[in-house]
Amino acid sequence: MPEISVKDIKMVDLASQYQRLKSEIDGAMQKVIEETTFISGPAVKQFSTNLERYLNVNHVIPCANGTDALQIALMALPLTAGDEIITSAFTFIATAEVIALLGLKPVFVDVDPNTFNIDVECVKKAITQKTKVILPVHIFGQCSDMEAIMEIANENKLFVVEDTAQAIGAKYTFKNGDQKTAGTIGDIGTTSFFPSKNLGCFGDGGALMTNNIELASKSKEISNHGSKVRYYHDVVGINSRLDSLQAAILNEKLKHLDDFSSRRNTAASYYDKELGSVKELQIPSRAKNSTHVFHQYTLKVLNGKRDELKKHLEEKGIPAMVYYPVPLHQQNVFKSTMLAQKLPVSELLASQVLSLPMHTELTNDQLAYICSQIKDFFNK
Repeated sequence: MPEISVKDIKMVDLASQYQRLKSEIDGAMQKVIEETTFISGPAVKQFSTNLERYLNVNHVIPCANGTDALQIALMALPLTAGDEIITSAFTFIATAEVIALLGLKPVFVDVDPNTFNIDVECVKKAITQKTKVILPVHIFGQCSDMEAIMEIANENKLFVVEDTAQAIGAKYTFKNGDQKTAGTIGDIGTTSFFPSKNLGCFGDGGALMTNNIELASKSKEISNHGSKVRYYHDVVGINSRLDSLQAAILNEKLKHLDDFSSRRNTAASYYDKELGSVKELQIPSRAKNSTHVFHQYTLKVLNGKRDELKKHLEEKGIPAMVYYPVPLHQQNVFKSTMLAQKLPVSELLASQVLSLPMHTELTNDQLAYICSQIKDFFNK
């Protein structure tokens, strides 16, 4: 096996991806600089149109980041203080943070032990008279069970807001064969363009997507200080805009998004083949109705040695991350209001999961080195 320089292996290799796309990205950025249309310029409008076409959705509303996208989505719905929103306990805090910021109540439910996505049976049990929204998170790159979630929502007259920050480009197939893209199934979807995301810019960025013209108009208004016409404000809004330089970068990267997904799947297949027979590990499960775009490649370490494995890999120059070490219902910010809630799957996953390097620039030599070090750990 060729010698691998430890500096070559990164959790996310943005530098190498940039070098591969440098001429396209530099040209797009230079155009914005020469036009000096840094806010709400042509690049933003073009990106909105291009993403609408890619997602096959009627409306895309760019904004400043993925957290703002979630907040704007909830502000666009007819919700009042104290309304309950059911969401996953096993995700990044932004999903629940905006719920609390708006005076709404997050109701955390457990997740499927294999896909890590929200458990639809738990959703059913959590519904009360105060429930207004189901907010599934398409974790690590594949869709939640959206057909079941939409059926539950329709039966109970609930809104569905999709958190698609980790799964842009993933496809969900319904029982009748219809296929939709993550973020376009519920009433409104949200995503993030944080640099490490599958479609990432060079700073912060986000967007909302919907087929509902009223929600689209309201979201756009909210993101622009509650204004449809400059200096005239009809609702309380926020200042959340995707700047033109970031939009220009995203326009170029969007052209490559399917290739990005393919490269990530190739790396995931390599991991699967090499690590699938290691009895102390469980490789990622695929949801039966969703493609996977592998924002993360997340193992379950079954023998209680997750932290030891992580340390071993880091000593060998291989980064590895725990997403997420503390479920949301156990975070200090929510712990006092959760009344000692027990969510056993999320709690167990927090002690088992380990994400390996996953990005578009991984080489076979790097993958071979990573897998060999994992096997060595369990064979010693």
